[in-house]
Amino acid sequence: MRKFILLLVLMPVISLVITNVCFAQTISGDSSSRQNALNSAVASYNTSIGEESGLYNGPEYYSRDPTVKGNAYFMDVNAFTTGAVYYDGSYYRGVPMLYDLYSDEIVVLLYNHFTKYSLLKNRVKSFDFLGHHFINISTDTINNKSELNSGFYDELYNGKTEVLAKRSKSIQTNSAGTMGADRYFSPDNDFYLRKNHTYYKISAQRELLSVLQDKKKELQQYIKANQIKFRSNPEEAMVKIATYYDHLTQ
Repeated sequence: MRKFILLLVLMPVISLVITNVCFAQTISGDSSSRQNALNSAVASYNTSIGEESGLYNGPEYYSRDPTVKGNAYFMDVNAFTTGAVYYDGSYYRGVPMLYDLYSDEIVVLLYNHFTKYSLLKNRVKSFDFLGHHFINISTDTINNKSELNSGFYDELYNGKTEVLAKRSKSIQTNSAGTMGADRYFSPDNDFYLRKNHTYYKISAQRELLSVLQDKKKELQQYIKANQIKFRSNPEEAMVKIATYYDHLTQ
C-alpha cells in the first residue's frame, strides 16, 4: 500500500517535469538542465516502486558450473555493472546487470540486491552496457535472405548500412591437460553488414567488398590509402569501410 501511495504522489511530479521540459524546448534550445531533472525524476520513480517495477520480470538465473575455467560474460566482467535497458516498453537506467554470452541472456539483480534473474528476451528492445549498444533482432522481422539468427547484436555502426557483431562464448574441452580434460569458455565474434534490408555475414574483406561491389573500386582505393587491415581488426575495418561507402552513396 505504501508503494502504491508513493507512486500516486510521484506521478504528478514526473508529469510536471515532463510538461516543463516540453514547454521549455519550445522557447529555448538549451534543455540540458531540464533533461537532467527529468532523468532524475524518472530514476526516483523507478527506485520508489521497488518490487513493483516492470523490470522485475523473468526467471531466476543460476551461475555456470564453477569447474569450467573462465566465465560466460561479456568482456569477462563477472561483477554486476550498471547499464541501461529498454524493456517491455519502458527505459530503465542505472540497472545492475551482467551479459551472459553463453546463453545470450541479460542477468539483473532483484530489488533485494541478492537474487539474480534473467530478463525475458522477447521483451528487450535494446540495452547499453560497458560502452556498447546492443539491439534485439528477431528473424521474424527481417528479410528471410539474411544470414543471422535471432538474438542480441552489438551495433557497431548504424547509417545507410549497418555493422553488427554477434558476441558469444562456447564451452570447449582441452584433453591435453596433465590433470585430465579441462573445460573452458571460448569467446567468438561474428560480423554482419546490413545493406538494403538484408544482413550478410562477413568473414573477410573480399566478402565485404562483394556486398558493396557497386563502389568496389573506390573502396579498394580508400582501404589502400588508409592502410586498413581487415584481418588484424575486422571491427574497425568494417565500420570505416561501411561509413565511407555511405558517404559515396549519399
